[in-house]
Amino acid sequence: MGNSLMIYLNKRLKEEDSYMKNPATTAGPVITISREVGCNGLKLANLINDRLNKEKMCSVWKVLSKEVFSQSAKELNLKPERVRKIFKETNKYTFDEILKAFSDKQFKSEKKIVKTVSDVVRSFAIDGHCIIVGRAGHLIANDIKNALHLRLVAPLEYRINVIMENNKLNREEAAHFIQRVEKERIVFRKAILQGQNIEDTFDLLINRASFSDEEIVDIIEYTVKEKGLLKMNQPKMEFY
Repeated sequence: MGNSLMIYLNKRLKEEDSYMKNPATTAGPVITISREVGCNGLKLANLINDRLNKEKMCSVWKVLSKEVFSQSAKELNLKPERVRKIFKETNKYTFDEILKAFSDKQFKSEKKIVKTVSDVVRSFAIDGHCIIVGRAGHLIANDIKNALHLRLVAPLEYRINVIMENNKLNREEAAHFIQRVEKERIVFRKAILQGQNIEDTFDLLINRASFSDEEIVDIIEYTVKEKGLLKMNQPKMEFY
C-alpha cells in the first residue's frame, strides 16, 4: 500500500509540473463558438451546455460570454461597459484617447485592457468545462488540445429574419445592425491579436439554417464524444 501511494504521489507531481510548463496540453475541455451575427450562438451554447451537463460529470459545464467583460472589469477596477466600449471603436484605434476621459485613478492603457481580456478568456479556457461564445475564444485557445472550435454561419436573409424577431426591428434596421456588429467583432479580433498571425481555424463549420437546434446539439454532442473531450479531463482521485 505504501509503495502504491508513493507511485501515485510521484505521478501527480509530474502531472502538475507538466501542467505548469505546458498548460495547453492538459487544459480544457473547452468549446468555443464563433458565429456570424444572427446565428443565435448564445441560445445554442445554452442548449449544448444543458445537454453536456446531463452526462452527470463531476465538473459542471458553463456558458461564458458577457462574463468575460465582467471578470476583466473586476480585475481592472472598471465598469464592464467601459471595457466593452474599448472594442467597439470601428473607425480608428484611438483607444487611449477614450480612456483618458476617465479619472486618473481609473485610467488603464488600451494595451493593459486588451491583455486582461485575453488573459481572462485564456484562463477560462484552461480551467475548462466551459463554452466560450465569441470573444475571439478560438484564437486565444487555438493551441489547447482538448478543445472544440465551432463556427456558425447562415445566409444573410436567415440572419436578418432572426435579428428582426429577436430585437423587434424592421428589415432595414436588422441589416444595419448586422453590418455594425460584424464591424465591431472585426475590431475586437484585431485588438486581441495585436499583430499576431493566427488564422481562423475551426473543427466544425455549421450552416445554422440547415439544421434545427436539436439537430445541431446532436452533432456537437457526437463530435465532443468522438474527440474525447469528456474523457481527457476526468477528475483525479485525491488522498487525504
